[in-house]
Amino acid sequence: GGLLSVLSAVPALAGKELLPSSVEKGVLLVASPSLEDPNFRESVVLVVQHGPEGTVGLILNRSTNVLLSKALPDLTVLKGTSYRLFAGGPVEPSRLLLLFRLKEPPADARSVFDGVYVGGTPRFLERMITQAKPTETFRAFAGFAAWAPRQLEAETLLGAWGILPPDSVGIFDKDPATLWQDYLSRLQAPRVISN
Repeated sequence: GGLLSVLSAVPALAGKELLPSSVEKGVLLVASPSLEDPNFRESVVLVVQHGPEGTVGLILNRSTNVLLSKALPDLTVLKGTSYRLFAGGPVEPSRLLLLFRLKEPPADARSVFDGVYVGGTPRFLERMITQAKPTETFRAFAGFAAWAPRQLEAETLLGAWGILPPDSVGIFDKDPATLWQDYLSRLQAPRVISN
């Protein structure tokens, strides 16, 4: 209970990037250590859509043991690769979503923030695997997270989430297993609080 009250005070202490009103497309939501919901415990969520109709996000740090080649058996370019499927959230777990980091946006994809897109097609995924430039990469997610209008802002005011600015390096290049702890440390850095 004590940490929850500390985290709910964080927006007043840390500046604009952590204000509940700064929930917007591209930000990272970092679950509070006190968040007990098994769907979001120790999670980091990328907000891929936010507006009057609600919020959609992808849980970034839930790698599964399922190889992408098993999830997309018809995509022969995946055979023998080690790409893993991520559990993107509890909504529509049979739906596959692709998140890309690219210089040029793919057809049928929406911008999340500078150089990061959600969407794309299996054909585009094939091009990514065979012809990607060194900085280009992707992640595949089964399902997504969703919040009703203003629900996420309310949860943030209650201290369930910390908010960090967009970070494509963290999303694609850091170890998903340590992502939550890494981002939690960034939220806690300016002050001393214990877990």
